[in-house]
Amino acid sequence: MSRVTVITGASGGIGEELAYCAAKAERKLVLVARSSDKLKTVAEKIAALGAPAPEIVALDLADPKSGEMLVSALAQKNLKVFELINNAGYGLAGPVEQLDRADQVGMVDLNMRALTDLTLRFLPEIVAANGGVMNVASTAAFQPGPNMAIYYASKAYVLSFSEAIWFELRGRARVTCLCPGPTPTGFSARAKKDGKLRLMNLSMTSAAFVASRGWERFQRGQRVVVPGVMNEIAATLAPLSPKALVLWLASRLSR
Repeated sequence: MSRVTVITGASGGIGEELAYCAAKAERKLVLVARSSDKLKTVAEKIAALGAPAPEIVALDLADPKSGEMLVSALAQKNLKVFELINNAGYGLAGPVEQLDRADQVGMVDLNMRALTDLTLRFLPEIVAANGGVMNVASTAAFQPGPNMAIYYASKAYVLSFSEAIWFELRGRARVTCLCPGPTPTGFSARAKKDGKLRLMNLSMTSAAFVASRGWERFQRGQRVVVPGVMNEIAATLAPLSPKALVLWLASRLSR
């Protein structure tokens, strides 16, 4: 029976870079995303590094049945989860009344329900192996976000959930919440689909940097990781600042 590191949203961006970090650490990988073709490309790049070829599972995690399907796929290959990295997610920019309802509910399904479902499904074997869970949130988790209301709220949930189970599982399993700031990935393009997303270049960090810092701190068991000095400052100040000012600034950044 093999112990594996499962990474969702591994077909690009931060998820892809986390896969490279894990491969360099000689982890046996299971990569999960919607696109089989993109996953195969990432798997080929990992194999080119001399690492073991990853298993790939093409799933839409917004589907309520996806958790059961992933469990079945791993069981068929006699794989047990050592580490789970919940990276899959998306955001949309625009007022809630102007965005498509199904797209917004889908955001809740993927960003919150799927992450919770997979964590609960795999937690027993992770704890048994003294492994770990990394949940990818965002600096959006530290304040409400007009014009990206559901995305910001979903990431606040991820942060709160992660910190709570970090406390519950301390000494038995690692739990880390990775909170990147603006990052040039496919996520940004999807967020712009229904609105213009303004990103602060000053706080922009690369997906490779975010993944490297996140992986390193995950191995140490750090509770919350905010890559980048400017992002750390913003995450610290947001909860301490007047709410009206925070709301105004967030609305301007996601217009």
